Amino acid sequence: MPDDKSNVGAQDRARVAGGEDYEVRFFAEQNGISIEQAQQLIEQHGNSREKLEAAVRQMKG
Repeated sequence: MPDDKSNVGAQDRARVAGGEDYEVRFFAEQNGISIEQAQQLIEQHGNSREKLEAAVRQMKG
């Protein structure tokens, strides 16, 4: 199901939609990682943006 772009707000921004290529690509670019790395992090840690950003920081050391 496509993301409803008219329904944006805090809850929408708190998660990364792993099934939406553009969201995964944006998250990867925003955090300086590859799309593959972003997909792996989403699979490992879920779609919480806060948890994913913490995982990126830990990964970059």
